[in-house]
Amino acid sequence: MHLLFVTSLVPDGKPTTGYEIANKAIIDGLVRAGARVTVIGFVWPGSKPLDPDNTIVLGEVDVRNDTANFAQKLLWFGKAMMSGLTVSSVKLRVVTKETFRTAIASVEPFDAYVLNGVPLPGAFEDCFDDKPQIFIAHNVEHRSARENAEAATSPVQKYLFSRESRLLMGLEKRLCGRASFVFALADDDIDALGLSGTGRAAALPLVTGADTAKSKGRKIERDLGLIGTWTWQPNRIGLEWFLREVAPHLDEDIGVTVAGSTPADLKAAWPDVNFAGRVADATDFVCGCAVIPLISRAGSGVQLKTIETFELGLPSVATALSVRGIADIPDNCIVTDDPVGFAKAVNAMVPRVRAGEDLTREGDAFRAAQLARFDQQIRLGLDRLETRIANGREAA
Repeated sequence: MHLLFVTSLVPDGKPTTGYEIANKAIIDGLVRAGARVTVIGFVWPGSKPLDPDNTIVLGEVDVRNDTANFAQKLLWFGKAMMSGLTVSSVKLRVVTKETFRTAIASVEPFDAYVLNGVPLPGAFEDCFDDKPQIFIAHNVEHRSARENAEAATSPVQKYLFSRESRLLMGLEKRLCGRASFVFALADDDIDALGLSGTGRAAALPLVTGADTAKSKGRKIERDLGLIGTWTWQPNRIGLEWFLREVAPHLDEDIGVTVAGSTPADLKAAWPDVNFAGRVADATDFVCGCAVIPLISRAGSGVQLKTIETFELGLPSVATALSVRGIADIPDNCIVTDDPVGFAKAVNAMVPRVRAGEDLTREGDAFRAAQLARFDQQIRLGLDRLETRIANGREAA
């Protein structure tokens, strides 16, 4: 079976976001299941595709709000209003529909589309009606946008997020309705997308591919480490919750280091926090932390930072949302949504690690279990897709 994997960003071997890590894991899983996969999408400026022989690059894009100037943001918003599309899809309208169709045609013959997330399929929604489809819902996007609207303090942001939520709800409903099978990244998302009990949806338990050897005999360099793309609104909501609600209850000698892209206003609001910016190696960073706080408070899907922490066997304290979709939570992870309880757990664990107690666990077993379940779920979707393709050939 030959699949065309339609994605905003093609794997470039240097994943910097959870979305990119998930993309590679899903493509690898499809290949392990015996599918031939050709990927079509964009690359970051200056990047090259990891597998150029099986990739169609539509061009370079930078869709990050934090790197865009005011004029660019205004242009995106204007195009979104004129086209009736979401801002996330308009950002990818840098090629014409004719160019996109020509690129698809260059891949023929292929059997089906894998529509990875909503932005690129939403930008060219009517280009995929000629073949069966699998849809991959990385998140329940309309719900995340609604949460962002509720958390926004600016009337303009509140309007924009509310508009995105309304449009995304319709887009997700159409993509799910047309798909022969839908993969989500958490069981709760299947229910939220209205697919429970349909027999055509399954959740994929992802792995990150983190180098588990780095957690063996690790050298502790900091107490608490948080790493992420804090310009993404759901991540920011979690970080603000931690800094506002949890941090005041931490012991005074416990330090907090925040790595990753961080908005300037967040840095200004918490001058006593060590904002480290981008780090050379994310795995090295987390392995050097005594305890990992897993702080998701908004969004859907699975939290890849949680999966990486469990693969590495690192001690952690997590919110309930951070461990959603994970069946086997290690015994060195404490789960609580109470800010005082969260801080209390951290206050108890950090001194133990400082004193030399090894609170790490063997993460290879967790990864193996995730992979085995992942491959089972992929097979469910591909079997249904193969049946749909066979029925279509018979009808023809």
